[in-house]
Amino acid sequence: MASFNEMSGIKQWGAVVFAALLISVGLHYTVFKAQHDANVVAQKNLDDKLRENRDLESYRPKLADMDRQVANLKQQLEIEQKIVPDEKEVDNFMRMMDAEAQHAGVEIRRYTSQPTRPKDFYTEVPFEMELDGPYYSMLNFFDRVGKLERIVNVSNLLVASVKKPSDAKAKKTYQYAPNESVVATCIATTFFSHDMAPTATSGKGGPAVMPVKK
Repeated sequence: MASFNEMSGIKQWGAVVFAALLISVGLHYTVFKAQHDANVVAQKNLDDKLRENRDLESYRPKLADMDRQVANLKQQLEIEQKIVPDEKEVDNFMRMMDAEAQHAGVEIRRYTSQPTRPKDFYTEVPFEMELDGPYYSMLNFFDRVGKLERIVNVSNLLVASVKKPSDAKAKKTYQYAPNESVVATCIATTFFSHDMAPTATSGKGGPAVMPVKK
């Protein structure tokens, strides 16, 4: 077989063209095809992202309204947590009642915890209370409790004269001030989220009596 140098000019050019064709075909089915396939995949991903962006673009005008709705829901949640706290804040409940009694001019003598009553979405936490003071101050106290932001229900209210506090089932007779005229006992019930862990007030054992230091 004649060497490349022994070939005529036309044959040499033919050989060069043939070799170039072989190289081109080889590159096409190796490097170029792989790059083409990668470009097709990249273009598909780009088209998907562009289509997703177009779909999400329709929500842009609603974004401000959604932000307002989220802010309103957060505000409502904060209000509901004040009305029905999600923790057993007994100390805060007692401080709140003491503050209202002080503003009304009433003395709270005793808190006695009662068994809690779990419900579907909350837990009732009742306390028996014993208090005394002037008649109209007592009315003012219960009116203030009824207007509290936090829900407190008052039931089983008994009122008697300071001269005969036993008629109101008072546990003890105190040294009443000259302007005091009535003694009262009642059940004050507050509410908490029902997923709280049970405590000593859940009915196991006797009630806890918490006298108020005066």
